Amino acid sequence: MRIGVFICHCGSNIAGTVDCAKVAEIARSYPDVVYATDPMYTCAEPGQAAIEAAIHENKLDGVVVASCSPRMHEPTFRRTVERAGLNRYMLEMANIREHVSWIGRDKEANTNKAAELVRLAVEKLRNNKPLLAKKFDVTKRVLIIGGGVAGIQAALDCAEGGVPVVLVEREATIGGKMAKLDKTFPTVDCSACILGPKMVDVAQHPNITLYAYSEVEDVSGYVGNFTVKIRKRSTYVDWSLCTGCGACTEKCPAKKTPDAFNELTGNTTAITIAFPQAIPKKAVINPQFCRQLTKGKCGVCAKVCPTGAIKYDMEDEIVTEEVGSIVAATGYDLMDWTVYQEYGGGAYPDVITSLQYERLLSASGPTGGHIKRPSDGKEPQNIVFIQCVGSRDKSIGRPYCSGFCCMYTAKQAILTKDHIPDSKSFVFYMDIRAPGKMYDEFTRRAMEEYGTEYIRGRVSQIYPDGQGQLAVLGVDTLLGRPVEVHADLVVLAVGIEASKGAPQLAEKLRISYDSYGFFMESHVKLKPVETNTAGVFLAGVCQGAKDIPASVAQGSAAAAKVLALFAKDKLESDPQIAQVDIRRCVNCGKCIRCCPFGAIKEVEIRGEGKAQVIETVCQGCGLCTSTCPQGAIQLSHATDNQILAEVNALCQC
Repeated sequence: MRIGVFICHCGSNIAGTVDCAKVAEIARSYPDVVYATDPMYTCAEPGQAAIEAAIHENKLDGVVVASCSPRMHEPTFRRTVERAGLNRYMLEMANIREHVSWIGRDKEANTNKAAELVRLAVEKLRNNKPLLAKKFDVTKRVLIIGGGVAGIQAALDCAEGGVPVVLVEREATIGGKMAKLDKTFPTVDCSACILGPKMVDVAQHPNITLYAYSEVEDVSGYVGNFTVKIRKRSTYVDWSLCTGCGACTEKCPAKKTPDAFNELTGNTTAITIAFPQAIPKKAVINPQFCRQLTKGKCGVCAKVCPTGAIKYDMEDEIVTEEVGSIVAATGYDLMDWTVYQEYGGGAYPDVITSLQYERLLSASGPTGGHIKRPSDGKEPQNIVFIQCVGSRDKSIGRPYCSGFCCMYTAKQAILTKDHIPDSKSFVFYMDIRAPGKMYDEFTRRAMEEYGTEYIRGRVSQIYPDGQGQLAVLGVDTLLGRPVEVHADLVVLAVGIEASKGAPQLAEKLRISYDSYGFFMESHVKLKPVETNTAGVFLAGVCQGAKDIPASVAQGSAAAAKVLALFAKDKLESDPQIAQVDIRRCVNCGKCIRCCPFGAIKEVEIRGEGKAQVIETVCQGCGLCTSTCPQGAIQLSHATDNQILAEVNALCQC
């Protein structure tokens, strides 16, 4: 075998603490190494051209590149060796940036360690074999989970690209949190005016099939060929007959049903249409408050319905869809702020969340756009806004910033002044985070043009002052003195958390999620919308905190990934997968039970049960190889012999 070794300087990233020339010199003494050099940047075009030239000139059979993380650059170098005529898996990488130069300053020690890592890679390469990918057909349909603004954008972009879309939304209408907003920052334009046309486009687009009031029940298969079971929850209304006329909602006697769309700031009827612009504009019965379903006595909605759409005996329905790709756009929920007992813990009706305040501001809200205190319906004069309630707070396990709270608080302060000209707004804040286009200018407008008083400091307590107001106690850290403000209404900028059920959905999709429940991207910088499961992409706040423009951009990015995937008639499977030696397999079933991707099944071979790897599903995680008590499963490109070769080399160093 003829091996070439390339030690990357990476500018000063590696060369600053590693003697790259010496590592290359040492590498020349390793078995089968016939060429070794230390280029400045191996990932740059000249560096890749040098690798290709060296392969041809030295008739190399394999290449070792010692540089930065394989996670970042391995696909690049594989393409490089492939262009030179080698099998892409006759490449090995030694990570001498993250594993060496970034963790120590002793140049001699770093140089020795880098040389050892190169030795391991060389020994591994000596035991490598060419691997060939297999091609398979792809179902050119996409499933999008979540009908908020990110999911809507992804759906429309895919549909416009000619890809049939299956859009699943767990609520009775698409629109997500954006549909609940009155205005959007920094332009203060109508949220419904922006979102409404997109919602209508979803309803009318011939390439989009919408399942509202539905949830993903199960996902099986692999990239290009997913089978998805969708549970259509019972609405007790036949949507094929419902015209959205509203006759049932007008006559329903159960008028004290909590209104979820209005964030419980008002009541609605047991049968309702979420809001006037709802898509689909169809009625849904709340079974917990419907007198017919709870007591068997009423049936008014069925009597007044002109089309006979009411079906009290309706049950959930399971439908199956075949898709080739999946986009998760499940959004977020607000955290339970009642853990803050110092803010009343939910006991004070005039302490509300920012999203509840949005519904009070909205013309489609319970008060018709007139700001009224929940306790007595009076117009508030002093409004206190409190930032970072449940954000950047390690004491409740929420150390992260929710991203957009500073901006919507400034917006709400501006809108408050527009609604109530003689009102006064106070904002308690930790610091102002306004990094977007026109964001800082917008915040300054709230202060300078609208007279909002910003107080840097935390609020320690809120309590009724006995005079019909709430006493808000805090501290001004800039002036170094305590502050007490008497407010008619307190609005909390409540932090966000992952959408309810996100971890369970992640397990169905076989993707990773972080300790807070947000879905994890494949690479934080280079693959922000991709996941560790091929064919599954992310869009919007399900991946992490972001505002509307960023969510829309990520929705389009996810759609671009789907369209790129479907641009090929056939897809290639990764040959770095598990393989079963049927001679050693005893059909214990441990590999089947431990596989997180469901990639192993039992088959009968010559009358005996054996494990078999589903090649297109296997992700090459290696969990089965470490679990098998018989050693009957080997991972291609990471066999026992290859690993032992590395261990032996390390012992000889």
